[in-house]
Amino acid sequence: MRKIYEFLGKIEVFVASIFLVAIVILVFTGGVARFFHNPISWANPLASFLFAWASMLAMDMAYRKDKLMNVDLLVKRFSKRVQGYIKIFNYLIIFIFLIYLIIFGFKLAIVQKYRTFEGIYGFSYMWATLSIPCGAIFLLITTLVKIIDEIKGLQNRRN
Repeated sequence: MRKIYEFLGKIEVFVASIFLVAIVILVFTGGVARFFHNPISWANPLASFLFAWASMLAMDMAYRKDKLMNVDLLVKRFSKRVQGYIKIFNYLIIFIFLIYLIIFGFKLAIVQKYRTFEGIYGFSYMWATLSIPCGAIFLLITTLVKIIDEIKGLQNRRN
C-alpha cells in the first residue's frame, strides 16, 4: 500500500510540474499577444484553472514532506511521546476539516456547474472548483498515512 501511495505522490509531482510550466507559458504567451494587440482571450482563464489544481497538488506535496509552516516552539519542550500525541490530535483536527472541505467542496462544484470561465465558452467553472474537494481527498489520504505512522512511532517508543 505504501508503494502505491509513493507512486501516486510521484504522479502528483509530475502533474503539478506540468501545470506550472503550462501556467508560465500561457501567461507569457498571453502577455506577448496582448503587447502585439492580438490578445488570447482564453490564456489567463486557462492559467487560473491550472493554478487552482497545481496549488492543491503542491499543497499535498508539501504536506507529504512536512514542508508546511508550523510553530513548534512550545511543543518541542515536551517528551517525544507527548509530541506524538499532540501530532495525532492535530492530524485528527485536520482530518475533520478535510472531511468538511470534501463535502462542501463537491456541493460548491455542483453549484458552479453552469458558470463558465470568462474567455472559454462552454468550459464550466465546476472543473476548477473540483480542485478543492479532490485536493482535500489527497490531503486526507496523506493525513491518514501520517496518523498511522505516528501511531506506529508511539508503539515503537513504548516497546
